[in-house]
Amino acid sequence: MSVDERFESDDHPFAQVGYDVMGACFEVHRVLGGGLLEEIYQESLEWELSLRGISFVAQRTLPVFYKDHQLKKLYVPDLVVDDHVVVELKSLKELIPDHEAQLFNYLRISRQPVGYLVNFGPMKKLEWKRYVISNFVPE
Repeated sequence: MSVDERFESDDHPFAQVGYDVMGACFEVHRVLGGGLLEEIYQESLEWELSLRGISFVAQRTLPVFYKDHQLKKLYVPDLVVDDHVVVELKSLKELIPDHEAQLFNYLRISRQPVGYLVNFGPMKKLEWKRYVISNFVPE
């Protein structure tokens, strides 16, 4: 699949990848419910993504930049899907603005175009947010 085939439009890069990832997340939450440890959701989501044939790397290190200089410190997100979509998992009562800011800043300093913040903590429904930094969308 070419990069062009993964874009539905400039406004929605990697939309299909995100749709596939979120489908797997919803399935994990449907089966397990909310309120378990983040590590349980991480392993379950990895299994579900594998079952669905979705390419991902768990705990992949990403370079971090300051003024176009690559730092020694690396960013390690929970998952990187399809080489460009960062997935950060939480298992909390609710997401707060600090969690959103953290993911946004990680995307920015690691120059990744798309990120998902997924919270498995709530008992009744999965909480999630999608972030896109258009400056870093590969051409």
